Amino acid sequence: RSRSPLTWGRGEVGSPPGGCPLHTGTDAGDTLEYNPNLLDDPQWPCGKHKRVLIFASYMTTVIEYVKPSDLKKDMNETFREKFPHIKLTLSKIRSLKREMRNLSEECSLEPVTVSMAYVYFEKLVLQGKLNKQNRKLCAGACVLLAAKISSDLRRSEVKQLIDKLEERFRFNRRDLIGFEFTVLVALELALYLPEGQVLPHYRRLTQQF
Repeated sequence: RSRSPLTWGRGEVGSPPGGCPLHTGTDAGDTLEYNPNLLDDPQWPCGKHKRVLIFASYMTTVIEYVKPSDLKKDMNETFREKFPHIKLTLSKIRSLKREMRNLSEECSLEPVTVSMAYVYFEKLVLQGKLNKQNRKLCAGACVLLAAKISSDLRRSEVKQLIDKLEERFRFNRRDLIGFEFTVLVALELALYLPEGQVLPHYRRLTQQF
């Protein structure tokens, strides 16, 4: 019997051509309220290396020197302990977001478009729907959806963006187009976002651009 490409099966939401399904996530991920500052919290890298000193009239934070590799390891371990339902490390999540930003710069997409793509991407991350196999397709689909919603792109510009996504993330465009609808369904068609979810990302991006 044939299956619908968007059948909610055990552990997956849809299966686009090329087959990298989205996980259905977990109860913990489904009930987690989206916080646009969570994954960019500067406190994450500090981990156990941060010490707070409290004095009579003031409080200060001291962070001891630690090798970057150890800091990265500790950060990922702390993140995994707090969010065991998320299959990706925090460093990998942030690396994918940098790729999304760099590609958007190459395609002259506005910071607000990147910000929207970040919100889509982070919502799926926090719901536990991403894994090693589908992470790049998901990142690419989020950029493509955000560009279509927030930018008045011509057909040729959409094609150019898909070309760039295919080159950057090394997937097949047919898989991307199939996965775009899978992500849309996983986001429950909620592509128009409240200002409070987008603005924190926008502020950080405009300081970086």
